[in-house]
Amino acid sequence: MKATIVIPNLNGAGWLRDSIESVWAQTEQDFELIIVDNGSTDESLAIAESYVGRERYTLVKNDHNTGFSAAVNQGIRLARGEYVVLFNNDAFAEPDWLEQLIAMAETDKKIFAVQSLMIRHFERELCDDAGDYVTLFGWACKRGDGMRASRYTKSGRIFSACGGASLYRKSILDEIGLFDELFFAYFEDVDISWRANSLGYKNVLCADAKCYHICGATTGAVRYNEFKSVQSGRNSILLPYKNMPLLMFILNLPFLVPGYLLKILVFGLRGFWTPYIKGAKEAFAAMPKIKKPKFRFRNLPNYVLIELWLAADVFRYIHYRVSRALGWK
Repeated sequence: MKATIVIPNLNGAGWLRDSIESVWAQTEQDFELIIVDNGSTDESLAIAESYVGRERYTLVKNDHNTGFSAAVNQGIRLARGEYVVLFNNDAFAEPDWLEQLIAMAETDKKIFAVQSLMIRHFERELCDDAGDYVTLFGWACKRGDGMRASRYTKSGRIFSACGGASLYRKSILDEIGLFDELFFAYFEDVDISWRANSLGYKNVLCADAKCYHICGATTGAVRYNEFKSVQSGRNSILLPYKNMPLLMFILNLPFLVPGYLLKILVFGLRGFWTPYIKGAKEAFAAMPKIKKPKFRFRNLPNYVLIELWLAADVFRYIHYRVSRALGWK
């Protein structure tokens, strides 16, 4: 089997059926579909159950919200496909979406993840996500968010693929491990992409694989809320700590510390000081349990490339913020 598509669902009654139907309508039909329901209390569970009995379909039902990472890991462990494709329950695929993702992955065995071009569902001239990146200050950001989708017509290498609509090579997942369930939700996709980068694998954008995304439909966190603030406070700290060898982490501390202080200020000004600090405390409590990567000389070129990315993406972030402030799209 070529691919396994995994859709995690939590109370997605308003959009789950359309998401599933867009998957069944793919030009590439050599796939199975796994829905992992995370304790839904609305009609979306009944929607997911209505497909039971259909060939190549599996429904996993959890009795509570296990988090995004744990849910998709359940699907990955059941996957029979050569590739695993994660797809949000509030995303809707173009008919050739899966075909394009697979075609891109098969151009290079070193490709770990292939990111879709995610376009805003209700503003289809605007991009939602064309690949994620991280700055020296420890900020994980969405490339292209709110910019014209027409800017992102060229496929190429990116730092991280967004787990909302990306393909992953299962053989590399077997090597580097699954999504870190400590992250629960947010940045778990950047974490796994960073791991792949450190080992010399590639993450790429496939601009021809298009889907439309509501964004924040499940968590309600388009911008800021309490849940997202806790997740950001914890995961933004764990992300570089977990993925940088000790020396690299120490060298980056002069940038990371002011970056996190500024984050605290931003969340505080928006009224989310308490949940952000709660998340940060969770990060520090978790650090002793994390096995940091050992420095490997054979991976030195990869560490250098990552460091250059972190530095260059400071300027990407500044350019993005200036463009948005001036109303450029």
